[in-house]
Amino acid sequence: MTLQWTAVAFFLYAEIAVNVILCIPFISPQRWRLVFSWRIWNWLSPYWNKCFFTMIMVLIVLFLDAVRDVQKYSGPEPMHDAKVNPNVYDHVHMKLFRAQRNLYISGFSLFLWLIMRRVVTLLNQVAVTSENSAGLQAEMDIAIKAAKQHQDDNLMLRHALLDEERSKSAKNQLVKLEVEKLVEQVKASEEAVRKSHAEVEAMKRQAKGLAQEYDRLLMEHHQLQNLQSAADKKDQ
Repeated sequence: MTLQWTAVAFFLYAEIAVNVILCIPFISPQRWRLVFSWRIWNWLSPYWNKCFFTMIMVLIVLFLDAVRDVQKYSGPEPMHDAKVNPNVYDHVHMKLFRAQRNLYISGFSLFLWLIMRRVVTLLNQVAVTSENSAGLQAEMDIAIKAAKQHQDDNLMLRHALLDEERSKSAKNQLVKLEVEKLVEQVKASEEAVRKSHAEVEAMKRQAKGLAQEYDRLLMEHHQLQNLQSAADKKDQ
């Protein structure tokens, strides 16, 4: 294996290891987001896109080179030479095997390189979504508590209004009873006043009769006195 394909093979093994580590289930996306927020990644972030696309281009070139070698050694001309010479047959098959091996190595390296970037992006998105959902859940809990508090306040206010209405109805009932008592008292007072007026009228009539009787008796007294004085004059 040449140096370049050895490097690609080691790169493939590193990709497999990194993808396996990223897919470990007990490491949460929030922890990966903390890891991705280290200063070293912030320092490397300006170069990350350039490195990513450079590796893609290199892997694509190696993949196309491997495809060319596979087509080269699987074509009719090398196979015709291999049938003629047995030593050439083994050499052609060895070259074809190496070309196919390089094709698989470069293809899987390119595929895992894209997968690794996508996994990192999804982990960040899941972490951000979890944080946002946690924030929304906290806001929802606060809103639920506020709604429950408002509901309790409304119930308390409703009970207070009912109690106030009951107290008002009780007060109104007491006032109504008091008014009825006062009306009865007023009626009784009016009846007493009416009776008093009747008694006063009767007393007035009685006093008038007494005054007339007194006047009559006084006139009779005057008449008697006049008669007595006249009789005294005759006797003299």
